[in-house]
Amino acid sequence: MYSVRKVTDDLYWVGANDHRLHLFENIHPIPRGVSYNAYLLLDEKTALFDTVDWSVCRQLLENMEYLLGDRPLDYLVINHMEPDHGASIEEILLRWPEVKVISTEKAFLFMRQFGFHIDGHELIEVKEGDTFSFGKHNVAFVAAPMVHWPEAMVTFDTTSGALFSADAFGSFGALDGKLFADEVNFDRDWIDDARRYLTNIVGKYGPHIQLLLKKAGGILDQIKYICPLHGPVWRKDLGYFIDKYDKWSRYEPEEKGVLIAYASMYGNTEAAAQALAARLCEKGVTNVWVYDVSNTHVSYLVSESFRLSHIVLASVTYNLGIYPVMHDYLMHLKGLNLQHRTFAIIENGSWAPKSGDLMQKFVDEELKNMTVLNERLSLASALHPDKAAELESLADAIVESMA
Repeated sequence: MYSVRKVTDDLYWVGANDHRLHLFENIHPIPRGVSYNAYLLLDEKTALFDTVDWSVCRQLLENMEYLLGDRPLDYLVINHMEPDHGASIEEILLRWPEVKVISTEKAFLFMRQFGFHIDGHELIEVKEGDTFSFGKHNVAFVAAPMVHWPEAMVTFDTTSGALFSADAFGSFGALDGKLFADEVNFDRDWIDDARRYLTNIVGKYGPHIQLLLKKAGGILDQIKYICPLHGPVWRKDLGYFIDKYDKWSRYEPEEKGVLIAYASMYGNTEAAAQALAARLCEKGVTNVWVYDVSNTHVSYLVSESFRLSHIVLASVTYNLGIYPVMHDYLMHLKGLNLQHRTFAIIENGSWAPKSGDLMQKFVDEELKNMTVLNERLSLASALHPDKAAELESLADAIVESMA
């Protein structure tokens, strides 16, 4: 049975939702599922913008067959070749053998690498600045390399103002019938998934996102719809989401607040983290979030690190090093290029507290444009009353640095 939504008079969402997949890219938990978005334009010529993951290919085909009826599919536009969008390409070529494929040189290379038999079809290679007409609708192609694959492009329909934005402006979460961002309470129910999607999937490539935003800035008044490959379509308040992308890709925090990430073996480091959280709240800083790095998937920690201005690293010493899950979290921050944060440190160790020096060294040498507060809470096994002054001093330093 078909399940489609109209975007504009002649543009339709023909994608699908997936609640069966547990891990996106086999890494990131998606408890609310994910949508795979594809769009079908019914102009003088018909055009499909991207495909879907193989797991939901049948739904895509049913949607297309319903809308096309006896009409052929004239063009297939591939903005992004990653398998969650490109896996169904060959099935489209088999069903509509006369279809012409529009994409970039590198995308065609990837199609061949994935084993798609494209060379029996007419291939139209496009690059930055090229244009194309489907009849009433004229489109322009804009290169978007490393957002987040090197072959990516976005397509702008200059007639309707629809921007087919590939993986930019996407989000985790299945749509479940609600296509548009204004049909949901995005700031309440979707922003965390959108941030976690961007920061973990594309976060490393902030400068490339900035380049794309600068290109979009020249036509910002013409963009009426943002049609991403995951998550809701935007037709209202576009500036709200563009501003989020601007902050995330510049690695600027959204909010002044404190993330306390603790690694605790027997609960003593956790107790120190909770004591600090209480002191901060007593001092008026209540935007405080405490996470156990052992029980929190690192994608959530990364997302919170992009959201908040301050990060407290609280770690037990393990084999004279940083606790492994804390080290893994730090490695993710390095890999995703997080910058412009203020760090504070709590260390614990029963006979050789080393984690503090090692965490500070990691932040100083492996991360970029970070500040580490001089005040530190150092524990021998547990937090005792004689450490009250250190705890107070650390809390005060965090509060003062947020002014």
